[in-house]
Amino acid sequence: MADKVSASVRVSGPPNSSFLVGYPGISATLPRIEGKVEIRPEQGYTAPVAISLVRICLQRRETIHPAAENVAKRHLGTPRRDATDLVGKELLLYRCATGRETESVMAMDLPFVLFIPFGRGGEETNRRIPPASLQLPSRTAETYYELVVTVQQGQWAKKVAFPVPLQRYDTLSTFGMYNRPETKVATVDSIVTLGISLPRWSYGPTDPITVYIKLAPNLDWMAKARKVTINKLTLAIEEEITYNPEGDEPTKKVNRLHKQVQTVNTKLPEAGYVTNMGVVFPHKDPRDSNGIVRRAPPAFPNYAVTSFTTSSTLYKIEFFLSIKAHLTSARDITLRQPIVICPMDHQACKEEMDAIEQAAKDASSIDPHNPMLPARHIVLASDPNALATLGLCMVGGQKKPLIE
Repeated sequence: MADKVSASVRVSGPPNSSFLVGYPGISATLPRIEGKVEIRPEQGYTAPVAISLVRICLQRRETIHPAAENVAKRHLGTPRRDATDLVGKELLLYRCATGRETESVMAMDLPFVLFIPFGRGGEETNRRIPPASLQLPSRTAETYYELVVTVQQGQWAKKVAFPVPLQRYDTLSTFGMYNRPETKVATVDSIVTLGISLPRWSYGPTDPITVYIKLAPNLDWMAKARKVTINKLTLAIEEEITYNPEGDEPTKKVNRLHKQVQTVNTKLPEAGYVTNMGVVFPHKDPRDSNGIVRRAPPAFPNYAVTSFTTSSTLYKIEFFLSIKAHLTSARDITLRQPIVICPMDHQACKEEMDAIEQAAKDASSIDPHNPMLPARHIVLASDPNALATLGLCMVGGQKKPLIE
């Protein structure tokens, strides 16, 4: 009986390329997932499969478990939380003829294109740009995506999930908006002012970060300012993870990734003290102890950083440069400047720019409301040449290989 045969489901991408076409985060490239759903009988490839309908969607799955880093807390702390969201819309790829419960199918190839949202969308979750796939150490937080195909076979449905890694490209350090200098000023007791200037504010693994620092006395309080000694300056890169940022009780965790100290031991001059400090953003070596780069898990890309700037429903990761002036005869001044961390270094971002430009040109001819898909290919059991499409023919009541 056809309805007893389970369907074998496979999703294949375009020839010689991945499922993902375009650049998520860059609307001009119309980011989308292209491919086709292939359905065949699971056992005995000449037995037809009963199919009622076929649907496909992109699903985002997120989990957080802030206590996972600590063995004791893992058992005693809050349990793992998870959330599943639909990204964009679900597509109906096939429905059998009206009035019939199922259609007996020998083979089925259903092309599809799923557009990934690229609008900010405010409160509308399904219109927001989806965050990049990421798994933090000890799985304290993770985001991953799956293509979920639902095949309805009469009374029962079969769901098959295929992991799809998804990256974001709107934080590339080569974009002009990140290459404008950022300045910030802070004072604690009005005697000394700490000012900083950053030439740019998006960085990737192994990118140098240079900060221009100026300590200036308050000219109205010069009698007090002359007594001030600058002991040292410290520069630190901090990663701040907020778990459950949109919930009732958000929790924050700050990790110091790198710290540099510059010893000064100088009286504060009347003209002020000017210097610059530089650090290199730490990178994660993808090689193991034998020097082998292991294949990334199917749902997560291989990143050269442990984490990067991202914002999701259950967690948010931000980065700051923390500059502290250690003073005598005045209170210490600390200044925190937000920066953006991109998963790619500056050179890799440069190399990606031409491809992004080309993807935008390719996307300009696509109508998202009518994306002109290839024709679907369906072979029904009742078709006169149904067996021929499987490379077989009937000879004397037996199935034999078809020799043309």
